[in-house]
Order: sequence, then structure tokens, then C-alpha cells
Amino acid sequence: MSPKSYGLILRQCRLVSGDVVDIAIDGKKIAAISEQIKERGEEEILIGGRLVCPPFVDSHIHLDSALTAGEPRWNESGTLFEGIKIWGERKQSLSLKDVKKRALETLKLQAMQGVLFVRSHADVSEDSLTALQALLDVREEVKDWITLQVVAFPQDGIYGKPENKKLLKEAVKMGADVVGGIPHYEFTREDGVKSIHKIFELAEEYNKLIDVHCDEIDDEQSRFLEVVAACALRSGMGEKVTASHTTAFGSYNDAYAYKLMGLLERSRINFIANPLINITLQGRMDSYPKRRGVTRVKELWRGGLNVSLGHDCVQDPWYSLGTGNMLDVAYMALHVCQMTGLAEIDACFDMVTVNGAKTLQLNDYGIAVGNSASLIILDAVSRFDAIRRRAPVCYVFSQGKLLAQRSISETKWHL
Repeated sequence: MSPKSYGLILRQCRLVSGDVVDIAIDGKKIAAISEQIKERGEEEILIGGRLVCPPFVDSHIHLDSALTAGEPRWNESGTLFEGIKIWGERKQSLSLKDVKKRALETLKLQAMQGVLFVRSHADVSEDSLTALQALLDVREEVKDWITLQVVAFPQDGIYGKPENKKLLKEAVKMGADVVGGIPHYEFTREDGVKSIHKIFELAEEYNKLIDVHCDEIDDEQSRFLEVVAACALRSGMGEKVTASHTTAFGSYNDAYAYKLMGLLERSRINFIANPLINITLQGRMDSYPKRRGVTRVKELWRGGLNVSLGHDCVQDPWYSLGTGNMLDVAYMALHVCQMTGLAEIDACFDMVTVNGAKTLQLNDYGIAVGNSASLIILDAVSRFDAIRRRAPVCYVFSQGKLLAQRSISETKWHL
């Protein structure tokens, strides 16, 4: 009887725990993990003690607007609201071909850097629903190598125009995975509260997740987070609900923030911070001292709440920079949130991996026998090392197949 063999064995893989193991892959699944797998593989790769971890997760991005920076003009003020105005002009010329081309290019860019799970918002404030349909098409096209969740996002508010409420419902019926909203951009606080109730109503009716752009503003009086948390608690949806941005939380007085934390801990909702964009867009109206413009990431993490991170924008009207690299996002987070303790740095790495998977409600994620063989190998030996150097991704495996490989260039010192 011939000895058992595997399709692929990755030798000397260093896990985030520090353990060095061999990982065997058969088909699309992880078949074995052991300190030393004695069987042979049809193919074997010596990892040499490099860090092997689950793929990066981008919990929050706008693929419909990606790669449009400068179209039709640049955001010279750098503000959120000028970005919305510019996008309002640019989206009038959207076509399925245009959105799909840019979305695919951005996803490929991300995948080559180890991002294999993405949640993208699609603007559903236009009658044609072009952005949504394009991303739904892309979701199907890329499903064999990247998982894409699509959020029906009413950029102009659910009650900004009479038809927007109908468009949001139609977007959900068309197949959006998540119901979104933007309560702080509605005309009045009453409209904002009403929009949150509508979001929960649709999510419960169609069994969808929820992800709200919540209090993405410097106004300390913008307090829709408490409404989202209360609705999540009362509905029992909890971990299916996400509050994105929540930048106003950083401006709340500490007495109110302390009271709010109790509600948040009871609600068990998820949070997404987008540090590259939050630190850029927020605080624009301040002279000095300038606010950091990021939610209370460290306090939420310490409170046991699930916090993940998003890239948010890649070369669009809100942010002309960006490469899709989630290590850049984690690196900015640990600086702006002052999370520089060793455990805190590891937590920032988790926010772009396992925490993101929890936000997206992913199953079959992680390096464990029986799970999907989707994993990445970084030129690093630990989470700390990976973030410190923004270590390049050497290999990307998606569902058992090698998706991308990078040669590590060597710099030589000559004196």
C-alpha cells in the first residue's frame, strides 16, 4: 500500500502563535497541520519560518468610486463634503463597464497583497442602480478567488430624495448582502433616526447584515451610534450589525462616552475604523489643537468589542492615495490610536484579519484542518514584524490554488 500523499505541503510555516508547523493542502481544504508531516506532497514549498496567516480582510471600501481621483476634478479642500459633491458629478457618467473595470483592477491589486475578503459599499442613490449592478456582477466573476460582500449604500441619504427609500429596497431585492445607511447626512436628526429604523426593518425582512456609515463627522452632537446600538440590542441582531467610521465618538465628552460604552458592550455590535481616511478627512474645520478624527478604537478593543479596519478609499474623490495594502491601514491605526504596546500592535494586525472575518460573518476562515485553504505567507516572523516593516506578501493561496507570488528583492550594502 503506497503511503498517503498530499497535493501540496508548505514546510516550516510560522503561525501567529509562534509555532512552526507543516501545512498540507488537498484540493480546496487544509488537510493536515503538524510539527512535521511525514507524508510527501506532490508539490512542496519551503516557507523557511516565515509568517503564515489567514488572508487579510478589508472590511470597508468603496469599489464603485475607486481609481477615479481627479475625475472630474481634484478635492482641493480635502473634506468629506467636497468629496461627496465631486462624486455626485462623477457618478452621472457611470456605466457597467466603467465600474466593473475599476473594481476588478482594485480587487486584483488587493489580492496580490493578500486581501481575499472584501466588503464594498455601492452607491444606490441613482435611479439606474448602475454601481450596485456592476458590483453584483463582479462579485460573481471573482468568487473563485476572492469573496466580495456588497452593501446597498444610499450615499445621498434614504430620505434625501423621495425615490431613495424605494431604490434602497430594490437594491436589497437585487441581491445586496448588506443594508447600509448614512443617518448623519440626512436632512434632520429625525430623518436620521427614521433611516436607522428603516435599515433594520429591511435587514430583518430580507435576512441581511447591516453596516451603517455612522456619525462620520466631527460634530459631537451627532449621536446616531446610540440609536444603532439600541436597535441592535432590541432586535437581537447584535453581531450582524456594524457601525462604520463613528468618528464623532472621538469628540464626545467623556461622561457621555462612558455611558454609551455600557450600551455598546450590551449590544455586541461590530465597529469599523478607516484610519487612513478618517485622519485625512476629519478635523478639517479645526485650527489648533486638531482632532485626530478617528473613533475610540483602543477603548472599544479594551471593552471587548469587535473592531476591524478598512481601507475605505483607493484613489477616489475622498483620498487620492492608497494601494489597497491592509498593512498600511494597520500601521496608521497603531499610530493614530496610540496602540503601541506589543499586545496592542498584535491587536491592530488582528483587526485586518480575524476581526474583519468576524465583522463579515465569515465561516471557514482561519488556519485549521478542514477549513478552506486560503492563506498568505508574509516575509516576516511575527505580527509585530509584519506591521513594523509592512512586510511584503510572498505567496497568496486562495481555495487551495496559488493566486499570486512575489519575489523578495534584496538590497546589498556596498562600501
